[in-house]
Amino acid sequence: MANNSVSPKTIVVTGCSSGFGRQVSEQFARRGDRVYATLRGIGDKNAAIANELRALAKAENLDLRLLEMDVTSSRSVDAAAKTVLAESGAPDVVINNAGQMYVGFTESFTAEELTRQLDVNVVGIHRVSRAFLPAMRKQGNGLFINISSVAGRLSAPFFGVYHASKWAVEGYSMALRGELASSGVDVVLVEPGPFTTSLFTSSPRPEDADARAASYPVVAQETLAGLAMAFDGILNDPAAPTNPDLVVQRIIELADLPAGTRPFRSVVGLDFGVTAHNAASEPFDAAVLEAFGMTTFATLLPGKLE
Repeated sequence: MANNSVSPKTIVVTGCSSGFGRQVSEQFARRGDRVYATLRGIGDKNAAIANELRALAKAENLDLRLLEMDVTSSRSVDAAAKTVLAESGAPDVVINNAGQMYVGFTESFTAEELTRQLDVNVVGIHRVSRAFLPAMRKQGNGLFINISSVAGRLSAPFFGVYHASKWAVEGYSMALRGELASSGVDVVLVEPGPFTTSLFTSSPRPEDADARAASYPVVAQETLAGLAMAFDGILNDPAAPTNPDLVVQRIIELADLPAGTRPFRSVVGLDFGVTAHNAASEPFDAAVLEAFGMTTFATLLPGKLE
C-alpha cells in the first residue's frame, strides 16, 4: 500500500459512480487527501451513489467532495475544473478513469456510435487535461494517471470499437507525456486486465438497426454470444488476479512515487503477455525520441516534482 507519510494531495478523479473510480476516491480520502470525486447525474441518475459518498465522507470525516462532471461536455468539465481551482488551486493528481467499453460486431456500430465511444474514452481525457493543464504547468508539477487497458496494447474480435479508443489513449498519453516533461507535469498509464467491475456487464451493444449482425455466419454469432461466459470463467477463477483493489493500490503507488521515477505503463492483473510486449517496445519508443533529438526534452528528471 502507499506510503502514508507523504504530504496530503489534492486529487481529482473522473467516473466515480462505480468501479475503480469510486474505490480509489474513497481510499485517497481515507488516508487524508482532498478528493474531488466527479460523476454524471449527481442530481438524478446517480443521486443515490452521490448520497452514499456524501454519507461516507460525513461518517468518516473525509475531505471527499462530490462534483458533477460529464466528460463528454466541455462546459461540464470546465465548470467542475473552475470549482476545483477556486477551492484548492492546481490539483496534484488527476485520474482520468471515466470510460465505457462497446462490444459487438465492429461493422454493426454506426459512425455515430463509434464517435460516442471515442468521445467518452479519448476526447473526455482531452477535455479534462485541457481544463487543468494551464494551472498545473504554471505550478510546475502535477500528475495525470490515465486509465487505459491491456486492450490498448492488443486486439481481439468484437472489441474493435473499444480497442480503437484505448489504442488512441496510449498514443495520446505518450505524446502528451513528452510535451509536458519540461513543464514538470507527469503523465502515466495504468493498463488493467479483466476485473470484477461492471465494465463488461454494462457495455453498450450496437443498435444495429440495419441487422448487419444477422448476416454473419452462425459461428461468429455463437462466438459473440459466448463472450459473457468466457468473461465469467476468467473472473470466477479464484487464482486469477481480478480483485479491483489491485488497480486501486497501483494508482495510489504511482501517485506517491517521486516524479521522474514513475514507469510510463503499469499493467495490472491478467496481462495476456502485455507486460512483455511493453518491455520489448521500450527500445523502439526511445529510438523515435532519439531520432528526432527529443530524448532530453521529453524526459522528466527525478526531483522535478514534489
